[in-house]
Amino acid sequence: MIKKQLIGIVTVLSLILVLTGCGSSQSNGEPENLGEELNYTITGIEPGAGAMGLAEDTIEGYENLNDWDLLESSTAGMLTELGEAIDNEEPIVIVGWNPHWMFASYDLKYLDDPNGTFGEDENIHTIARKGLEEDMPAAYEVLDRFSWETEDIEAVMADAQEMEFQEAASKWIDANQDKVKEWTDGVEKVQGQELELVSTPWDSERASGEVAKQVLEQQGFEVTLTPVDPAVMFQSIAQGEGDASVAPWLPITHGSFFEQYKDDITDLGPNLSGAKSGLVVPSYMDIDSIEDLPAK
Repeated sequence: MIKKQLIGIVTVLSLILVLTGCGSSQSNGEPENLGEELNYTITGIEPGAGAMGLAEDTIEGYENLNDWDLLESSTAGMLTELGEAIDNEEPIVIVGWNPHWMFASYDLKYLDDPNGTFGEDENIHTIARKGLEEDMPAAYEVLDRFSWETEDIEAVMADAQEMEFQEAASKWIDANQDKVKEWTDGVEKVQGQELELVSTPWDSERASGEVAKQVLEQQGFEVTLTPVDPAVMFQSIAQGEGDASVAPWLPITHGSFFEQYKDDITDLGPNLSGAKSGLVVPSYMDIDSIEDLPAK
């Protein structure tokens, strides 16, 4: 008798679960798919960033993303959202790039971009105002030689999570005197010439800008490092209001600004190769391509 009663109870419970959808989204409001979990939103950064323009192109270029939203935020805000999602092992799609310390701190992956809307790997260039070589040949020479690797810049960025960027840059310079010597060997020092470096406000450029600033200061220059939006960076160099920048990502991220001002600036070429931007997710997410994101 007891056995028959237990069977009856189990049968009734099973029917209840079936009728209520077994806890499905249709009965309790939980998301049905990844798109709903993410509220069909990609977490972005500052609206003036070149990577944000590429993300907008991506949303327009992929039919499955046409109804998705790109959330304008800040780099700090995006990183906070990313950290919280990873702590809770929740899904998140961000506009990401490297070099950046987040790739050393978290297990992340780029989503494949079959349409190529984010372009191929990029280089970070050094640009200067017209006439800098004649006005400040020592500064021009150091900036022309300035070149390092992804692991160099990410080391500064990682240390800057525990200390100020100025201190992190000094630490890197002290530990890499051989490389610094390649930039400065044989270059005549000056006495207090004023120089303005123009940069963008993101961690990778804060790292490169601060290292370049301190190396130039060791050569006797009085250096101001000014963070601005990318459009303003190119405009200020083209108009001679700023002297140089080690921040432009080319040929994609800042390509439109470069095309606009290229006749009025001097391009000294790459100071770092292999930079990249794209849509990024934590590696625990079972998704590999932008095309895998569900349409709304």
